[in-house]
Amino acid sequence: MSRLLSPITLPSIDGDGLPLRNATFLAPMCQYSVTERDGLPTAWQLVHLGARASGGFGLVWTEATAIVPEGRISPEDAGIWSDEHTEAWRPIVEFIHAQGAAAGIQLAHAGGKASTYPALPETVRGRVPADEGGWTAEAPSSNDALGLEPPVALSVEEIAEIVSAWGIAARRADAAGFDALQIHAAHGYLVHEFLSPRSNQRSDEYGGSFDNRIRFALEVVSEVRRNWPAEKPLAIRFSGEDWVEGGWTIDETVELAKRVHELGVTVFDLSSGGIGAFTGPVGPGYQVTLARAVRAALPREGTFVTAVGQITDARHAEAILVAGDADGITIGRAALANPNWPVHAAVALGDGQEGLVAPQYWRANMA
Repeated sequence: MSRLLSPITLPSIDGDGLPLRNATFLAPMCQYSVTERDGLPTAWQLVHLGARASGGFGLVWTEATAIVPEGRISPEDAGIWSDEHTEAWRPIVEFIHAQGAAAGIQLAHAGGKASTYPALPETVRGRVPADEGGWTAEAPSSNDALGLEPPVALSVEEIAEIVSAWGIAARRADAAGFDALQIHAAHGYLVHEFLSPRSNQRSDEYGGSFDNRIRFALEVVSEVRRNWPAEKPLAIRFSGEDWVEGGWTIDETVELAKRVHELGVTVFDLSSGGIGAFTGPVGPGYQVTLARAVRAALPREGTFVTAVGQITDARHAEAILVAGDADGITIGRAALANPNWPVHAAVALGDGQEGLVAPQYWRANMA
């Protein structure tokens, strides 16, 4: 049996962890499909996530799910800031479970990248104005580092309110039945904006030195950990590198990974970029070096690292795991094109498809 398709367990700080049928993870990917603009997941989220669950993924991550209305990337994003949102997510989670997959939620706050038009074909780019349903974006500092109209700088009191909102959202995610929770600290959104010196130009306790720039991230992790069950894995997604001069670096990521592990994070996903124009490497597996660095810095026991980024071929994914560069593989755009990616990976690697193919599809002969 391949490493990629073998059963695994995501570690937690208490209990036996979360068993998964394999090491394939559906990446969190924005769907921009909440047409009522109320943050409530719709039939689209059910079909999108449910199809990948029935397609054989071990764990299915939701899109970036906003902890407060102002934390949405676009007005059409999903959220989890009320009891109504909790109830709307519950049947989606139940369907994912019924297909044999685990359900994970990515909690997010877009910060200075909030209130933007959805990244869909034939839509304009930039900030959504108030008369079209937009709102004022808030960030660590007011500057143009994000390539948008400068956001408003958060006060210390507002920072504390946002930290509290992360904890409340974590409780709602647990009530909805999610098995794992991922803190979005990547791609130029709020947590990452505090980390990067390109976007964080504060002169108070949240800016300047490394310890000050990571303060918000540590507060968010601590607040989520207090409100998320110890027997359920807590994950974080990092941009391991900004790939821009004077930006956040992999060495800083490694140190922060160690710090948040001490606070109870056990699962790490390594992406990159999001602040400034991307100048990093390109090609299949271009972010694997970032996963390798974090994997090497953390204890093997009790931690789990996933690699992501143009990993589309099953043999390539398997090679990454065999080399020890990561413990799991997160699949993004390839899963948009093929919701049955794990099934076809099993065929390519010579593994059996038992437990991967939905029984309703047995006649498809996916071999």
